[in-house]
Amino acid sequence: MLVSRARTRLLVSFASRHLLSSQPDPHPSPTSPSSFSAAVSASDVVNDLCRVLSDFRAPHHDLDAALRPFAPLLTPALAEHVLKRCSRLPGAAHRFFLWSDALPGFRHTPASCLVVIESLAASRHFPLLWSFLSELRDSGLSRGDADEIRPEAFWLLFRSYSRARLPADAVRSFKRMPDFGLQPVLEDLHQLLFSLCRNGLVEQAHSFFDQSKLRFPVNQKTYSMVMGGWAAAGNSKKALELFDEMLQRGCLADAVAYNTLIMALCRGGEIDEAHRRLQEMQRDRGLKPDAGTYSAFIRASCEAKDVHSAMRVLDTMKRHDLSPNVFTYNAIIKLLCEKENVVEAYELLDEMLHRGAKPDAWSYNAILAVHCKLHEVNKALRLLARMVRDSCLPDRHTYNMLLKMLIGVGRIDRAMEVWDGMEKRGFYPSASTFAVMIHGLCRKKGRIEEACQYFEVMVDEGIPPYLSTCELLRDKLLQLGLRERVGVLVEKMKMSTSCTIQELSSAMGKEKG
Repeated sequence: MLVSRARTRLLVSFASRHLLSSQPDPHPSPTSPSSFSAAVSASDVVNDLCRVLSDFRAPHHDLDAALRPFAPLLTPALAEHVLKRCSRLPGAAHRFFLWSDALPGFRHTPASCLVVIESLAASRHFPLLWSFLSELRDSGLSRGDADEIRPEAFWLLFRSYSRARLPADAVRSFKRMPDFGLQPVLEDLHQLLFSLCRNGLVEQAHSFFDQSKLRFPVNQKTYSMVMGGWAAAGNSKKALELFDEMLQRGCLADAVAYNTLIMALCRGGEIDEAHRRLQEMQRDRGLKPDAGTYSAFIRASCEAKDVHSAMRVLDTMKRHDLSPNVFTYNAIIKLLCEKENVVEAYELLDEMLHRGAKPDAWSYNAILAVHCKLHEVNKALRLLARMVRDSCLPDRHTYNMLLKMLIGVGRIDRAMEVWDGMEKRGFYPSASTFAVMIHGLCRKKGRIEEACQYFEVMVDEGIPPYLSTCELLRDKLLQLGLRERVGVLVEKMKMSTSCTIQELSSAMGKEKG
């Protein structure tokens, strides 16, 4: 049975009523803001503010008016919780920050500032982000607070510019730190180099590293970062050149530097040279190989699709009482699953738990993908139960894969059982998971009404559906001659508290021309 999550909406209801009139009420009701502090818990306030930010997410939505009734209830701690929950709504989060910052006597926590910066950076709202940083700097100066902006804000910028493949802007951000009262230190340089290398921009990282050698006391950690970038690019020659330069500069090669070099050699296909460097590391430097050393060989074997070599190195690690990390285990599990060797994949899951390397959702999802591909319903459901039993929360990929498979093989009953258990497992579906259900049900004969019910839950929860979901459901209903049902859905969308859903109602009601 399809049941919407029941959540109290006292504050949203009050906000809606309050917005109907701009005149103050001479006889405050029990639901006026002054009484809410006692009647509503902090979690209710956070939930309702998050709903408002979701409903009024677009720039042209009147978010300030919707927020006004919450002003008496807001504290810096509550604002921080709201911003963290709504970090995927960068525009609304930014506007909420500015609105609350303007409240008399209100001052955000440093964590709140970083959340907004990360949100804007992750969504690549770079001009808005620089404007926000300038506002923070200026407001800090006016309050006599020189520490309003922290170095971590620029680390987020380095990361986001690098992900957007804008290395020149990442470097420019580093150079602009003094404009915001921050003199770059070695750790800031490390953050920049790491971000560039992590995103495949090692040439630019190496170039700026060369420019920075005389300004900063670079060490083996700095060299290892750039070497790691060349390792990821499969250029072992460049990594070797940096390793030799590091030694000539007088930096001692530690285990991390050797591990990075070995990884570069393995990625470059020079396995024999990697083994020679492993011996050199032990014999000449007196360094003991660790899990990271052997993991480089395991990953090289996995990339070469050589299961037997990967398992041999894993056995060597066990003899030395070393445990791979989750990422290395996942690489082997993924390879085993690609070869549909699920039995050994399960054995590795057991081993991970036994050795204290707690499997993550990716560990289970790799195996689940095989069960779904082979339409193994019972095995897939047992794996879901095991995830919960092993204290690993299923994620969006878990549910989307499983629901798509169950609907595809006609096990709608089991799909609905899985859906009904999601909230108990701490998962709340987003538009993509709703789309899996609605699209799947639309394509199954006699299931259109259930598709409509899931769509209505989306509207009730204030989750804007994809345009493609609206169009598919509408076209299917019209194809079946259910024009009135389309009208009911359109009216429901128009009544939604979400402005985005209201705007989508026109697409829902529009017939294909």
